Amino acid sequence: MINSYQKEQIILDKVKRLGYKPSLLLHSCCGPCSTYPLTLLKDYFDITIFFNNSNIYPETEYNKRLNTLIDYVNIFNKENSTNIKIIEQVYDYEGYKEILYPRRFDKENGCRCKLCYVTRMKEAFEFAKEHNFEYCGTVMSMSRQKDEQAINKIGTVLEKMYDIKFLVANFKKKGGQEIREEIVNKYNMYDQIYCGCEYSIKEK
Repeated sequence: MINSYQKEQIILDKVKRLGYKPSLLLHSCCGPCSTYPLTLLKDYFDITIFFNNSNIYPETEYNKRLNTLIDYVNIFNKENSTNIKIIEQVYDYEGYKEILYPRRFDKENGCRCKLCYVTRMKEAFEFAKEHNFEYCGTVMSMSRQKDEQAINKIGTVLEKMYDIKFLVANFKKKGGQEIREEIVNKYNMYDQIYCGCEYSIKEK
């Protein structure tokens, strides 16, 4: 069976043969988890970052993560002569809390987290469809705390629903995690200690 990292490599090889950079809407949960993915993908795609993370609690934490991402993308663009843009969706934690509340007692990486993945990834696919992106993906597989198999299964289902190619990925592999830590330390980036919602805070 081909694993998610191997599928990622097959997709990138296919994209490289196109002779141009297809558009990619890349959901990002934070700056640190975007470090290695941007480094890897910049030579393959015309990237736009999609920041739709109303699951993050409280709002001060949301702003820290967004501002860290903005600062890093500005640095990245200057250092790599890229023009990556960030699209921010309206922050609506109360709306997300209604979705997650029924699963509030789930353990980390349980059904609550899967529901959160689905909600945000579906929003990304909807935006990608509306704005004619060729690919849609997420950086969430960068995190050790995230279930990349579940994320990739969700993306594969959404790919068929929206008729937009999904970038299967496991960014933790092949030194991705080490490169992430190196960049975070280099730029003294804010690196959160919990996933995002108030229920994950309580578990910590």
